[in-house]
Amino acid sequence: MSFRPKIVALSCGAALAAAIASTGPAAAEQVGEVGVDWFGNDIIIEAINDPEVAGVTCHISYFERGLIDRLQQGNWFEDPSNSSIACRQTGPINIGDIALDEDGEEVFREGRSIIWKQLVVKRIYDAANETLIYLSHSRQVQEGSAKMSLSTVPLYGQEVTWANGAPE
Repeated sequence: MSFRPKIVALSCGAALAAAIASTGPAAAEQVGEVGVDWFGNDIIIEAINDPEVAGVTCHISYFERGLIDRLQQGNWFEDPSNSSIACRQTGPINIGDIALDEDGEEVFREGRSIIWKQLVVKRIYDAANETLIYLSHSRQVQEGSAKMSLSTVPLYGQEVTWANGAPE
């Protein structure tokens, strides 16, 4: 692992951001980190297990700005809204009590700024196509971002156990 300068002066802000990020429905585990330049910018890859759907794992990637980039850009407190997601069946699928409406439900959220911006993953069940849809997007107080990524996990033909019985 190479040395990259990290923000030390903002340890209080980082602690606050971590506290905000930890209030999300699911926890993420960092599984990869790719340095993309000499300024300390990285692409972070995390694994997220859906708390209500055992057997599905999502991998999400996002950009984390380094100290030099933060100094150059003058924006200390947030990272870009870009993210990518890929979800796959990683074991037997057991579906708990999930939202079945078209708004779905939040599976994961992580702070991308000290207060105002969050990276969010929502799960939506497409009953007509027997598919779980996972949408990664940025939630902001104002100036919402159109940057998003989508992944699906087909249930058709799979052995799926529904805790409350399969929806009709």
